Amino acid sequence: MIINLRGTTSAKIGSRLVSLREEGGAVALGRVLTLVVLAADDATAERAIRTSNDVSREHPSRVIVVLPDEPPAEGTQPRLDAQIRVGGDAGASEVIVLRPRGGGGSTPDTLVMPLLLPDAPIVAWWPTDPPAAPSQHPIGLMAQRRITDSTLCPDPAKALTALAQNYSPGDSDLAWAGLTLWRSVLAAALDEPPLDPVTAVTVSGSPVHPSVDLLAAWLGLRLGCPVQIRGEGHDAISGVVLERASGPISLQRPQGSAVAALSRPGRPDQYVNLPIRDVRNGLMEELRRLDPDVTYGQVLTEGLARLGAPALQG
Repeated sequence: MIINLRGTTSAKIGSRLVSLREEGGAVALGRVLTLVVLAADDATAERAIRTSNDVSREHPSRVIVVLPDEPPAEGTQPRLDAQIRVGGDAGASEVIVLRPRGGGGSTPDTLVMPLLLPDAPIVAWWPTDPPAAPSQHPIGLMAQRRITDSTLCPDPAKALTALAQNYSPGDSDLAWAGLTLWRSVLAAALDEPPLDPVTAVTVSGSPVHPSVDLLAAWLGLRLGCPVQIRGEGHDAISGVVLERASGPISLQRPQGSAVAALSRPGRPDQYVNLPIRDVRNGLMEELRRLDPDVTYGQVLTEGLARLGAPALQG
């Protein structure tokens, strides 16, 4: 069900939600958080709504989508238009789309506050280009977790640099969530004998994908050895080689494949499933824990600087 409201207020939207629950049985009980989506345009908003609907199967939420304030037309007053989606149009969530016009969205936090679920965590999500300092954004100031996606920014290197310079606990990025499987496989391989120290690392992948820099920064920070980035292909990360005295550990994923080959000295190759994770899977993972991701913070603020990653040179 989709309900359009023109020239409304946040209080009226909240009242209409209560009426819908009473009339149609759409309930907010069991909602675990409020997800505030800061969308750049209508197309971005629709993609984010589809993603949040899928994610709601694991994380039932109230989703509030805030669109940019449209410039005022001559002779018009500031106003707020809205849309409420429940039932089949909202997955296991309830979706509120806020469309301020003519200055009605100059303070987005005041639009959102009356619609927040009581006593539930607040997560802010920028599906495309985030502000330079998410924690200083009016919505970011009241959010426990602030999720960005540097992979979808017009200039990923510039975005990653800004996020590193303005990091605050609670910040996270879907480019980092995309590394979970790679990090797990590499950590498990290093836990097996022989436990030789790693003397050098090479990370290969797309020269414009921020996950390559983040994985290289994590490995350099944790292993304390030189790391080289080799730009090749277009499928995010294509391979990692860990050099050791006893022989290298190599994890290689061919372009276009979801399966990677893990090679170690004296052992047969092992094939592991390492698909490129989509936004839905990344967001689902990020919402599983809402406390600050300490490792991400260290990689962003210390690992990239130690690496001298291209993202920090741009």
